[in-house]
Amino acid sequence: MIVRTTEEITGTERDITSADGNWRSKRIVLGGDRVGFSFHETTIRAGSVNEFHYANHVEAVWLIEGEGILTDLDNGVVHQLGPGSMYLLDGHERHRVEPVTEMRMLCVFNPRSPVARSMTRTASIR
Repeated sequence: MIVRTTEEITGTERDITSADGNWRSKRIVLGGDRVGFSFHETTIRAGSVNEFHYANHVEAVWLIEGEGILTDLDNGVVHQLGPGSMYLLDGHERHRVEPVTEMRMLCVFNPRSPVARSMTRTASIR
C-alpha cells in the first residue's frame, strides 16, 4: 500500500512547474510505483494559453476547481469547462486549455509517466 499527501510532494522532484510558469503538476503516482498508470494534480494559471499533445498516452482529466475553455486542435471543437467537467483524450488529440480562472484538475495517464520530470514544455510525455 502506498500513502502520500500533496504536502509531502510539494517542493520535491514530483512537484513540477512548466518552463513558462503556466502550469504546475504534482505527480502523486508514477511509473516507479508499478501500478500501470500515473496520477497527477495539475493547476493551470488563469489567463494562460496552453497547448498539449500526448502522442503515446491516454489522459483522463477531471476538473475540480475553476473554469476555462478546452479546444480540440484537431477539429476546432470548443468546450466550456467548469467544476465537475471531465475530458478524456482517448485519440491522442492535440488540445488547448485556456483557464478563465485558475483551474485545478486531477489527471490519470495510461501508460504511466515513468519519472517525475518526463514532460516537456509542450507537455508531451515521452
